[in-house]
Amino acid sequence: MTDASMQGSTYDESQIQVLEGMEAVRKRPGMYIGPTDINGLHTMVREVVDNSVDEVMAGRATKVMVTIHQDGSVTVRDDGQGIPVGIHPKMGISTLTVVMTVLHAGGKFGGTGYKVSSGLHGVGVSAVNALSSYCKVTVYRAGREYYQEFRCGAPVSEVIEVGPTEEHGTETTFMPDTTIIQSIEYNFKTLAQRFREMSYLNKGLRFRFIDERDDNELNFYFEGGIGSYVRHLNKDRVALHKNPFYVERVSDDVAVEISLQYTEAYDTESIYSFANNINNTDGGAHVTGFRNALTRVINAYARSKNLLKENEGNLTGDDVREGLTAVISVKLRDPQFSSQTKEKLVSPIAATAVNTVFGESLQTWLEENPAEGKRVIEKCISAARTRLAVQKVRETARKGLLEGFSLPGKLADCSDNNPANCELFIVEGDSAGGSAKQGRDRRFQAILPLRGKILNVEKSRLDRMLSNNEVRALITAIGASVGDQFDVSKIRYHRVFLMSDADVDGSHIRTLLLTFFFRYMRPLITSGNLFIAQPPLFRVRVGKNDRYVYTDQDREAYVATLTPAERNRVELQRYKGLGEMNAEQLWDTTMNPANRIILKVTMDDAVAAEETFTMLMGDLVPPRKRFIQTHAPEVKNLDI
Repeated sequence: MTDASMQGSTYDESQIQVLEGMEAVRKRPGMYIGPTDINGLHTMVREVVDNSVDEVMAGRATKVMVTIHQDGSVTVRDDGQGIPVGIHPKMGISTLTVVMTVLHAGGKFGGTGYKVSSGLHGVGVSAVNALSSYCKVTVYRAGREYYQEFRCGAPVSEVIEVGPTEEHGTETTFMPDTTIIQSIEYNFKTLAQRFREMSYLNKGLRFRFIDERDDNELNFYFEGGIGSYVRHLNKDRVALHKNPFYVERVSDDVAVEISLQYTEAYDTESIYSFANNINNTDGGAHVTGFRNALTRVINAYARSKNLLKENEGNLTGDDVREGLTAVISVKLRDPQFSSQTKEKLVSPIAATAVNTVFGESLQTWLEENPAEGKRVIEKCISAARTRLAVQKVRETARKGLLEGFSLPGKLADCSDNNPANCELFIVEGDSAGGSAKQGRDRRFQAILPLRGKILNVEKSRLDRMLSNNEVRALITAIGASVGDQFDVSKIRYHRVFLMSDADVDGSHIRTLLLTFFFRYMRPLITSGNLFIAQPPLFRVRVGKNDRYVYTDQDREAYVATLTPAERNRVELQRYKGLGEMNAEQLWDTTMNPANRIILKVTMDDAVAAEETFTMLMGDLVPPRKRFIQTHAPEVKNLDI
């Protein structure tokens, strides 16, 4: 900034702003709910719901109902004890008003109101109130009904005592402020998944979710708790033992609940961990305790039953977790997390409690279920043998393909050596690959053509996968290894594009590639480095002028702008394959950063993604058949 640009400005005491209470939330909403898009909108809903679930965890409630109304407002109702309404001894106003207007106020901060509590950021309902154009709270407590209304976080009136009632609980209705929140278009499926999850994590909770916008309603109740959750996660897999392992016990004031089930799947474990109902996507202390106990107990049992011979080495953690689906839930006072968003639990007491409870219970389960125990051990030993075979493949290829010392011959690399500038197009077929190589910008765009369909890695072990030429070419070109050794910081291209034909085969190839990346290079997805190129669907030629359109709707809209005479000279070409375009056309429509259309591959819900890949690409046919029959009417274009 130049001296001239600073002229006339001053910096003194008057420039320092102090934002307090609700004003701070409204001024800087991102600090409290994250982005103000649909993610922040959903966070508002979850924060209010978490208050009701806290009543469930405290043993004071059994029902939670969430309703999205036609106008975009949301009502959350529970049958708990109700928010206290008496005068707060420190603040001198109704406790209800304190809870709704003071940040970090509630029964979760060192008091005895809640031994454990959920919630994402700990700012709770007061931040939601601040970001709502209006919020109405009705409390049913100790035989009396009370009411208070707020506008933009500020009370409209004092707490009103309505009269006697036989009900109990709290009902909160809020309307997100659309001057702050970008959209109030809730995603029913996303919220339903979270509410289903909370019902699993709090067995006995009856959850009712109503969407009045299109008359959707779901009810959740799982008496089996996370045992039912594991069954649900494995519904499209073949289980090694019918009944999941389950334990629920308190140790050192930590409530531990764990369920697991082994399947015939070849991929690594699917472990979902929670602390006080919060999904810890990066695991943490409770997962560490679980893994240590699992490896220790499985090895000890295998040795004691002579299933693992004296001359054989111990099973590793990866061996004993292959094909495993597990849910770990702990509830504890004052949990410590690695960050404000609570992806990772770091409370050491959780590791000790889980290690003790799970280790003792798993040992007992194996002794009491010898047939199931033998199948589990045999599965683990089979995984160990595969691991050793993979090691040999890697050792053989250490100076070759897998270590990136020699790139695949069919890769047309770019000249720029800075990965941040570089793009890799994974292209279906040699013909399209040839056009892409000719049409690309060689400075920063690399092309890797694939011949035919790659291996379905959902049905293949890692050793067989690494012997597949197309898979090896992918691994080598990207340059960051594979599986548990994949290091996203070492990728050679920061933008990896899948570019396939717009027909059934192209869709299948894209699905096979997505399965590979999801299973063996997942950080490429979570880091935002994987994209899908969108070639045009039609070329509309009017005289000598060409127009490329990407959807049927775009085609119809463009044709509607033409004169009657122009419509009669129209030539329409439907592109089924990338090879039908020459190099110049492919660059103009699909590869040129100035005008191309691309889709970023994201994974907002790991559980839903896991279920989808298992169902679409796994061994069981009936679930896939049901999916096809259910969604067949939704197909718009089908080219065979």
